[in-house]
Amino acid sequence: MPHQTPTTDVVIIGGGPAGSTVATMLARKGVRTLLLERERFPREHVGESLLPASIPVLDDLGVLPAVERAGFLPKWGATMVWGKENSPWSWYFKETNRRHPHAYQVWRPQFDELLLDNSRQHGAEVREGCRVVEVLSEQGRVNGVRYHNGDGRDIEVRASIVVDASGQAGILSHQLGLRQWDPFFRNLAAYAYFDGAERLPAPDAHNIFIESYPQGWLWNIPLHTGWASVGAVVDSAAGQEGIAKQGPEQFLKEQIGQAPHMAEMLAGAKLVSGPFIIKDWSYLCDRVAGDGYVLVGDAACFIDPLFSSGVHLALLSGVLAAAYVTTVLKDATMSEAAAQVYQEMYYQEYEHFRELAKLFYSSNRSADSYFWEARRLLDDRSMAGVGRRYMAGVGRRYNEDTPRQAFIRAVAGQSPRGYERAVLERGQLPPEFVQGIREVEAARERRQARFQETVSGAEPEQGWLHAWAPRLSEGSRLERKPLLGDGEFQWGEVLITPERPEGIPCGGLVAAMLSLVDGRATVAEILGRLMAGEEQSQADQVAGNVLAALRILYVEGAVEEWRGL
Repeated sequence: MPHQTPTTDVVIIGGGPAGSTVATMLARKGVRTLLLERERFPREHVGESLLPASIPVLDDLGVLPAVERAGFLPKWGATMVWGKENSPWSWYFKETNRRHPHAYQVWRPQFDELLLDNSRQHGAEVREGCRVVEVLSEQGRVNGVRYHNGDGRDIEVRASIVVDASGQAGILSHQLGLRQWDPFFRNLAAYAYFDGAERLPAPDAHNIFIESYPQGWLWNIPLHTGWASVGAVVDSAAGQEGIAKQGPEQFLKEQIGQAPHMAEMLAGAKLVSGPFIIKDWSYLCDRVAGDGYVLVGDAACFIDPLFSSGVHLALLSGVLAAAYVTTVLKDATMSEAAAQVYQEMYYQEYEHFRELAKLFYSSNRSADSYFWEARRLLDDRSMAGVGRRYMAGVGRRYNEDTPRQAFIRAVAGQSPRGYERAVLERGQLPPEFVQGIREVEAARERRQARFQETVSGAEPEQGWLHAWAPRLSEGSRLERKPLLGDGEFQWGEVLITPERPEGIPCGGLVAAMLSLVDGRATVAEILGRLMAGEEQSQADQVAGNVLAALRILYVEGAVEEWRGL
C-alpha cells in the first residue's frame, strides 16, 4: 500500500537534461515542482557531444557559467571520413554561427549533475534514488505517479501535470502505447571509454571524429578527463548476432579494426570503461501531450546519433514543455491548442535532424557493403509515414511529402558552406533531392527577380503601388493559434501555407496587413488603411515594414504573383 499521498503542481519523471530543464524553468516561475530521479548522480550516460544551438538554452537556464568552469573541451566542429572520399575532412561551426562558434565535448555524468543541481538552486524539489513504477490516472486523466523511494516504501504523489522525462525507458509512452519505431534507423551502438587515445592534429584536436567503414560508422569524442568516448553504430540484427558470438568487448574492437584512421588513433589506447550496448533506438510518439501529461526529450522521441542532436532536442523540448505546463496551469482552456503547437514545434526540429541523417546515410560512398547499400534506398513513403502518424495525433494530416519538402526548403538557399550543405555536398546526393533543391531555389530566384523588376526605377505615385494587388497563395490563410512568448504560449496570428502548415508567426502589423491582402486592394490602398491616423514618421516606418514583409512573403511564395488592375 502507498505510504502517503502528497500533492504538488507538477511531477517530473527523470533528471536528465530534459527533466532538469523543465524543473528549472517551472520552479523559477513559482510552480511547485517535484523531480523524481531513479539513479543517484553522477551516473553514466552516453551522448557527450553538444551543438552550438544548446548554448543559448544553457545560458537562459543560468547554468552556462558552471558549464564553462567545468573544464569541458570546446568543440569547434567535426572531422569525418564520409561521402565521396576516404580521406578525413572537417567543417566548423564558425562558418555559419558567429555568435556561438563552438559547443562542448562534455562528460555526461558531470554535465547532467550540473543541470540537476541548477534545478535545486532555482527551487525545484529533487529526489534521487526514487524509481517511478506507475503513472496514475483517473477517468482518463493522468494525475500523479507511484514510486519506490529506495527504503522499501511506495509513495503516491498527485499532481496537476506529469512530465515524462524518463529517457528511452519512456515510462508513460509505454504505459499509454504511444511509441512508434522508425522503419529506417534499425541500428545498434556499442560504445566504451578509452584512455590514451591519439587526438586529431590541430586545429581539429577537440573535434568529434566520425569514420564510416563497411559495417557502419564509428565516433571518437575527446573528453577533458583524458578519456575518449568511442562507439560503433551497426545494423541492429547483425550487431546483436556479433555480440552474442564474440562478447561486447571483442565485437567493439573488431569494428574499430575495420576503420583504418580510428584504429591508428586507438592503437596505444586502453579500454577503461564499458562496452555498453544500446539497440533499437529511433522512434517517436503519436502524441507528446495530453490530458494531464507531457513527454520531453528521449521519452518523446529519439533519432540516430549521427549529428549529436540528443541533448539539443532534450533542452529544446524542456523549454517548450515548461511553456506548455505554465500555459495549462494558467488557462486550462488552452490545453488542447497549446499541446498541438508544442508537438508541431518539437517535431519540426526532430524531423529536420531525421531527414538530414537519412540523406547523409544515403549519400555516403566512402564504403561499400550491405549496410550502406540498404541505407541508400530512400523510400519517400516511409520518410513521410512518421510525419503522418504524429500529425494525426493532434488532429491534422500533412501531405505525404511534408517532412522531405520541409527539409529541402530549409537547405535550399543556404550558402555552399552552410551546415547541412557543407556536409551533404561531400557525398553523392540522390538525384531527386538535388532536383528538389534546385526547383525551390529557382522559384525563389524567379520571384525575387520579378519583384526587383517591378519596383526598380518606378515612381510610387504612378507605378506599382497603385497597379498591383497582392493576394495569398492558394491554400494560405491567417489562423489564430498559440504562440511561444515569455515562457508561455499566448494566442496570436499565424500565416498557414501549403509549404508551412505549422504556420508562420505574424506580429500585429503583418497580421493586419494580411487581413487586407485579398487580390482586390492595391498595395497603396493597403498602406493607406494601415497608416491612417499615424504621424508622418510612424507612417513611414509602417510603410517600410509592410513593404519589406510583402517582399519576403512574395519571394517565399506565400503571396501569389501580383496582378495589375
